[in-house]
Amino acid sequence: MPRSWISPRARASALAAVTALALAGCGGATIDSAASGTSDASPSGSNRPCGTVNLAVSPWVGYEANAAVYRHVAEKRLGCTVVTKNLKEEVSWQGFSTGEVDLVLENWGHADLVKKYVTEAKVAVDLGPTGNRGIIGWYVPPWLAKEHPEVLDWKNLNTFAQKFATSESGGKGQLLDGDPSYVTNDAALVKNLGLNFAVVQGGSEATLIQSFRQAEAKKTWLLAYFYEPQWFFNELKLQRVNLPTYTPGCDADPQKVACDYPPYELNKIARVSFASTGSPAAALAKAFRWTNEDQNEVSRSIAVDKLSPADAAKKWADAHPDIVDGWLKNR
Repeated sequence: MPRSWISPRARASALAAVTALALAGCGGATIDSAASGTSDASPSGSNRPCGTVNLAVSPWVGYEANAAVYRHVAEKRLGCTVVTKNLKEEVSWQGFSTGEVDLVLENWGHADLVKKYVTEAKVAVDLGPTGNRGIIGWYVPPWLAKEHPEVLDWKNLNTFAQKFATSESGGKGQLLDGDPSYVTNDAALVKNLGLNFAVVQGGSEATLIQSFRQAEAKKTWLLAYFYEPQWFFNELKLQRVNLPTYTPGCDADPQKVACDYPPYELNKIARVSFASTGSPAAALAKAFRWTNEDQNEVSRSIAVDKLSPADAAKKWADAHPDIVDGWLKNR
């Protein structure tokens, strides 16, 4: 979910066995590959063979939507073989060094990883924006914002801390977070803003969504981390809590951060040796650009309509041939 201090929405080596062991030691992550067959379609606009693309897929449905559409176009229009690897964010970046990952399609800043892999190691390169604008914040269900609008100001949260308390929050108010790998400053924010709250890990995007649904249906108090792009806002109009205004540099020290999250211009990161091959797959990755609404359309097909990622991607691509053709023309 996801320029982060915790790679919330992890050390590989050259040997596969060592890679698995290292990743297991970083929260149990592993590099699980799901290879697809090569499409019979011939490359569009190029006679150069596409080859194989190792594509990282991080654990939220918006990223899954990106990956599904990129894979559909790469395979069906360019004849590529796309191998997807379900990885936490930081683990994906490690793959640039080992050659196990060629492409990350939705990067949420990660200044520390950019410095390590792009600036210093020079094994990765920025392929430009996805067109998506990322927003991270603290949210409450609509009923709560309507009946107690004062909770939308962080300065009032301590007044209601006991209302937000759960059996897991140790007598404090609960701030529910998602997957531990997601981008989050929440523990530091709670401490530095002097809030009588405890951060509780929900474990997944699905847990956050279900928690909001239940809180709205039962009118229970809930404060939780959430983010955009996100299809769920079309179902439930969550209301964001106003934290201290973000200013450039206010989050420079991860231990002292006491301001809101910045807006994120989400971008794509590729392994240098992949980006420089001249492969149609690399050119497609660079040209890949769409909106939050586009991503949410595919995400909802996966999460709500229960289409497979492949079917959701095909449905969107068939409905938006002008966008897909633009990618292929501009690559």
